[in-house]
Amino acid sequence: MKIQLVEGPFPRKITKRIMVGRVPVGGGAPVSVQSMTTTKTADVEGTLQPVYALAGAGCDIVRITCDDEDAAAAFPEILARSPVPIVADIHFQYRLALAAIDAGVQAVRLNPGNIRKEQHIKDVARAASDAGIPIRVGVNAGSLDKDIAAAFGGPTPEALVASAKKEIAYLEDAGFTDIKISVKASNVPLMIESYRLLSQEVDYPLHLGVTEAGPPPNGVVKCVAGIGTLLAEGIGDTIRFSLTADPVEEAKAGVALLQALGLREQGFDLVACPSCGRAEVDVIQVAQEAQRRFEDKDWKLQVAVMGCVVNGPGEATSADIGIASGKGKGHLFIKGKVVRVVPEAEMIDALMEEAEKLVTEGVEARLAQADTSAEEEAERTAAKLREEKVDPNAVQAKIEHVKEILHGDHG
Repeated sequence: MKIQLVEGPFPRKITKRIMVGRVPVGGGAPVSVQSMTTTKTADVEGTLQPVYALAGAGCDIVRITCDDEDAAAAFPEILARSPVPIVADIHFQYRLALAAIDAGVQAVRLNPGNIRKEQHIKDVARAASDAGIPIRVGVNAGSLDKDIAAAFGGPTPEALVASAKKEIAYLEDAGFTDIKISVKASNVPLMIESYRLLSQEVDYPLHLGVTEAGPPPNGVVKCVAGIGTLLAEGIGDTIRFSLTADPVEEAKAGVALLQALGLREQGFDLVACPSCGRAEVDVIQVAQEAQRRFEDKDWKLQVAVMGCVVNGPGEATSADIGIASGKGKGHLFIKGKVVRVVPEAEMIDALMEEAEKLVTEGVEARLAQADTSAEEEAERTAAKLREEKVDPNAVQAKIEHVKEILHGDHG
């Protein structure tokens, strides 16, 4: 397998580059995030609303169904107003693909399982070639060609790949090679093995997804397991989380996965301790409030919410800014240094205020403005908490003392 190092920690396979509107897919381009509207396409305003929301959530490409004449007729206006490239989703009726291409869509998705006639597929390929747009061959384990399914004994990885290659052959026979491919399944191991096999056999860009993953949180877990595994292996050029949820949740999850893998620049990132008996506040509630308040800001910050001041600032040293609770107070810290102490009720407000200043002025300037007494007060609070509760840093010493007693070495 040929690989090249691109931005991020994982080597990625070299694939053919295609363009979906202005978004490059494959050939070392950044992994893009896709989603799909759930509206009736004929409702132009109702369809554009989620398109705008998806774009705002970091979605790069949006797919819209083209399932009847009214839907096809709505595409020209939708395309004229969309902030992101639009893919027309086609099932059964190849003429709707021709209509969508004529309307100006930036890509078309065809399902090999339900457009059967070779000539129809080639007609779409020629139209797409004339328009200069790519086609996604969207294989789905649940809609395999019956003959292929029978030949392989069901939806096996080999069957999904064979279906994709059969469709690709039709397109290539028509002189068309601006292709990307997906071989989705709702079964995660089947999906992973199908993409691995496909990646070995073709150099076209791959669209990753676990189809019909279901609602969160289980649906998110399935998508992360399948898509994340493949991305970590260097396989995949564009992704979609197929959730039974608001499409915006799909986009947010996809962006979050790419950021977690280092494949997309980190925006706002919240880290929080899981809480324990030392916590003086409801960490879950505080973290949720911080998430809600920060996620609408376009700040590239890692923010920490820690349950106590005993270990909080030290454990979250890598965070740009954070807050740790203790005895009715919030200890605000920047890069692990406590810079300010505020009443517990003002913790999130103070965190937001300081974060905005940090973004505007920078770390050094904010550290220079630190309250010089804040660190001393934080240490006094931490010392009191250690006296009242088990100090985790003293546990090892106790263990050693117990061992001395057991071995008769205590004198």
